[in-house]
Amino acid sequence: MAEIVSAPAKIILLGEHSVVYENPSLAVPLSALRAYAEISSLPPDTGLKITATDLDNREFEINKLLTDGQQPLVTAAWLLLHHLDCPPPDAKIILHSDIPFASGMGSGAAITTALMRALVKLLGKTLADDDLNKLVYEVEKIHHGTPSGVDNTVIVFEQPIYFVRNKPIERLKIAKPFTLLVADTGISASTKLAVADVRALYEANRILIAGVFNSIGDLVQSGRRAIETGDHTGLGYAMSKNHDLLRKLTVSSPLLDKLVTIAHDAGALGAKLSGGGRGGNMIALVSEESVTRVRAALLDHGAVHVYETVVS
Repeated sequence: MAEIVSAPAKIILLGEHSVVYENPSLAVPLSALRAYAEISSLPPDTGLKITATDLDNREFEINKLLTDGQQPLVTAAWLLLHHLDCPPPDAKIILHSDIPFASGMGSGAAITTALMRALVKLLGKTLADDDLNKLVYEVEKIHHGTPSGVDNTVIVFEQPIYFVRNKPIERLKIAKPFTLLVADTGISASTKLAVADVRALYEANRILIAGVFNSIGDLVQSGRRAIETGDHTGLGYAMSKNHDLLRKLTVSSPLLDKLVTIAHDAGALGAKLSGGGRGGNMIALVSEESVTRVRAALLDHGAVHVYETVVS
């Protein structure tokens, strides 16, 4: 019987875009969406074989001291093996994921985390999450060049974090679990372009846009306090106000605005776009009483998929 290990997705809860300008942000794990590594043994002297089902079942063989610095999965395997000072085990690891690619949900970091955890288990070793996090971050550099460290930290520890650029990442304590619905608009949008457009807004009117950034930063602080005290109403308020400010930065869209309104009307405590905007995902904070109603309303009014996750 094959063993399976996994790692969650992640999503920005508060503070996107303003975080580029040294303001804080909050990110949380999406435990309902995961990347998986299925482990099975192979005969002696077979080597290690990694199959990526989401890459057209491409197979990578790790059976000699060779590192391909351009292939993230190969690099991830060798980083882990070198860290533990172990040769490749005779085994097969099959990777697959529920997490949409290029969705702002950390699919790359999740796959890397699952792969490394599978190798640790195969080798019969232990690895502290702090050390795993550092290794996953090295692979993130291949995906993103100069990553913030948000994706790998949220995913490895499966815990909300408070993040400010160039400062240590802080993990948050959750006083009371809360439920999020993530509505996928089905619309692809360039985060790079959205960030560039916000930069142009800022350069055209620094005082006005800096004020928007600072207001978003204040909402992030409010959201952090709400999470750490169990104030779901306060967290929902911060999310909704954050969306209003993101609209001022021109990174919303008609469908995102519509879904936010629909979520509120159906009883959500708060709702906002998440990530780069202009497409992608909308998130809604829901109660036990409203979750079914909000999900149905979002699907009825344009969401392609709605994912539910409990942050605890």
